[in-house]
Amino acid sequence: MQNFNKNTGQLTIEKYLPHNFVAEKIILSSLLISSEAIDLTLKTLTFETFYFQNHQEIYKAILIMYKQKIPIDVITLNTFLQDNGLLEKTGGINVLVELINQVPNLVYLEDYIRLLQDKFLRRSLIKLGYKTINSGYITNLPLETILYEFELEAFRLTNKTGDNTLSNSAELFSSVFSELKKKSLNPMFSGLSSGFYHLDSFTQGFQKSDLTIIAGRPSMGKTALSLNIVLNIIKNYHLPILFFSLEMSKEQLIYRVLSNETNISQMRLRTGKLSKTDWLELMTKIKDLSMLPLFLDDTPNLSLQDIRAKIKTIIFEHNKIGLIVIDYLQLMQNSNFSTNNRVQELSYITRSLKTIAREFKVPIIVLSQLSRNVESRLNKRPILSDLRESGSIEQDADLVLMLYRDSYYNSSENTSRNLAELIIAKQRNGPTGTVELEFNTKNMEFTNIQQNSKS
Repeated sequence: MQNFNKNTGQLTIEKYLPHNFVAEKIILSSLLISSEAIDLTLKTLTFETFYFQNHQEIYKAILIMYKQKIPIDVITLNTFLQDNGLLEKTGGINVLVELINQVPNLVYLEDYIRLLQDKFLRRSLIKLGYKTINSGYITNLPLETILYEFELEAFRLTNKTGDNTLSNSAELFSSVFSELKKKSLNPMFSGLSSGFYHLDSFTQGFQKSDLTIIAGRPSMGKTALSLNIVLNIIKNYHLPILFFSLEMSKEQLIYRVLSNETNISQMRLRTGKLSKTDWLELMTKIKDLSMLPLFLDDTPNLSLQDIRAKIKTIIFEHNKIGLIVIDYLQLMQNSNFSTNNRVQELSYITRSLKTIAREFKVPIIVLSQLSRNVESRLNKRPILSDLRESGSIEQDADLVLMLYRDSYYNSSENTSRNLAELIIAKQRNGPTGTVELEFNTKNMEFTNIQQNSKS
């Protein structure tokens, strides 16, 4: 155990046990600058989780201040410790100044918390081992008592290694019944409405924790459709949306958005050949769009670690995230995957994306290319087996949407506007079928049509 020596101002070492001094300082520093960090940490860690005695005392003080609704910063903490005769015990004002100078990275706060929990559980396991060894030498202590106490302590440690995900049937049925009552009073879609009402009638919107695949051949309109969905959702719900573009630059995406919103062709926007009316409309739309919480990221060779880090950044800054879009799957990389088998690598990526969707309770839409097999068939409407390097894509996905435009293969007289089919090839919790949309090639926009969807 390591303690703070108030006489020498040094940390004395009695015996090394698993710990992480820097992680403890970063967490305490986070508590002094962020209310979100306080809510997260205080629900997760007890003072025993900290290894160093002065850190335990500081955390205890923060716990008391939090319960008494005292604002928490370095000044109020210093005053509280001084008023209660604890300042010298924690190492004095110099220790608090060091915490403020520690400038924490809040994006990784959860990782630091997990690290501290890991060290605490390892210390607890070591102490349990020594306790059991010592008990074994006490001959007048019944063996049954030793084994019972060991099993009990081991069981408690096992429960602390993760969240309690067990729920009894009464709790589950009560929760579902309450949810049904809310839905009956407010009969809205259970997920985020895509803005395409025939699609929403099939899916009830994009659901939290669901992984959705939008697949199609190159230039079929996958990016355009995903942008249309993003704009519809962000306008209706004003939730932060994170769009990862691995193929197109952020500037190219913005041109598409502006073309959608103003009905000015991308060609005219890029050349700047705009009328006075165009400029006025453009300025109005840019002002409105600038207020929306849309975040674009065009980092090449995007990894799963990048996605996690950037999701955490959005959540820390906005306390929530509504939707994540990745364009597109086949351009993603996994630096930790050792095999050269691309199919296995993509299978790992889709499984990990599904895990991320569940972890953050957010819908994730991933665009995916289709294989060339579809070109060799007479009927070129895609099917699940056309997913390029599919692996477990269709297995991991909760919803698979496949985009098909007949005009892509067969030229029509009216090339500016044509029908598109959005084929619901798989839906884990609903029916499959086909939804018809209208596609405007001028500004790459999908819209509803006044026709019934096929089912």
